[in-house]
Amino acid sequence: MKYIVMLGDGMADLPIAALNKKTPLEAANKPAMDYLAAHGINGMVDTVPEGMVPESDTANLSVMGYNPEIYSKGRSPLEAASMGIIMQDDETAIRANIVALGGEGEYEDLVMLDHSSDEIPTEQARVLIDAVQEKFGNDIMKFHCGISYRHCLIWKNCPEFNDFSRPHDIIGRRIGDYLPKSDASRPMYQLMKESYDFLNNHPLNIEREKQGLKKANSLWLWSPGKKPALPNFAEMTGLKGTVVCAVDLIKGIGVCAGMEVPFVEGATGALNTNYSGKRQAAIEALENGSDFVYIHVEAPDECGHQGRADEKIQAIENIDKYILSPLVDYLRNKGEAFKILLMPDHPTPVSARTHTRAPVPFVIYSSENEIQSGISAYSEKGGESTGLYLDRGEKLIEMLVGDKK
Repeated sequence: MKYIVMLGDGMADLPIAALNKKTPLEAANKPAMDYLAAHGINGMVDTVPEGMVPESDTANLSVMGYNPEIYSKGRSPLEAASMGIIMQDDETAIRANIVALGGEGEYEDLVMLDHSSDEIPTEQARVLIDAVQEKFGNDIMKFHCGISYRHCLIWKNCPEFNDFSRPHDIIGRRIGDYLPKSDASRPMYQLMKESYDFLNNHPLNIEREKQGLKKANSLWLWSPGKKPALPNFAEMTGLKGTVVCAVDLIKGIGVCAGMEVPFVEGATGALNTNYSGKRQAAIEALENGSDFVYIHVEAPDECGHQGRADEKIQAIENIDKYILSPLVDYLRNKGEAFKILLMPDHPTPVSARTHTRAPVPFVIYSSENEIQSGISAYSEKGGESTGLYLDRGEKLIEMLVGDKK
């Protein structure tokens, strides 16, 4: 038996007037997803425990079978693990977005234009992060380049703080209303302010402005955490696992869980990601002995953050056409039994442009036990209509794989 998780980050949404009150999932042409829904178990699941923030680390840990109330230490340590950073006990990992700020006046009066700086390419981001490291880095602080706008700061003996807002939650808002107020956070705030003075006039940003792109002109520090420790996935489930993903956060979960994490050329974490390359990486993992493959696609989430319903629909259709459909064909042709869990990790509604805490629709399909579910298409309404509700995301892995140890 082979097990596949097909996770479209932030894929769930709310009805949109411009789509005739359909959600992007309902509006998308996605025959492979719809087939799984028509012949599998449909329901709704809460991936984020009560009282926790609906972030991707929390939700994806839950889907993989790890209780986030125990194992969530912030996203940054997981991202650091993906980058190959071996953290020491006295070090704190901090997410360092390169954001686009706009407006006039003091730093506090600027507006968060874009948490992703127009989804800045990694090769440009590397130029800026290298410059930031040269300007601000030292024996205490070291900056590491990640993917696109997502980077990491390792800070030795860092003051404890957790009062920075998530930049994707405050798009279009004055940042002064969301900057930290505690004394412990003062060094981070000062670093962010100085980074704006430095990056706003960097030659790369002057060139970006000439091209009509937003300046990637400030660091935004958030989600600090200490060295992570996850139980080994194979020991927990009895399955050899692989994570196929573009973003360091999810890859870091795989690394910390002892799973294989292959590099996929052209996997960007955006709408233009290499969908076919992800499918091929999943197939190669199965060919090389993996029993369980977790395929994560960031694109729907990024489109939700950008408020682009049309692009979110395109991302869903790309997942269906270039990953899920040919992967199902491959599995059928191999003749080995398989199960697929299809789901998002959390909603990222186009109207909200941020993550929200709400149950998400899931499907568990078994090639050995096809059923007539009565659901014609995979969607939020389809999941809700069954009345099946799981109050914990960890229950999904139990439903999918059972006890294989």
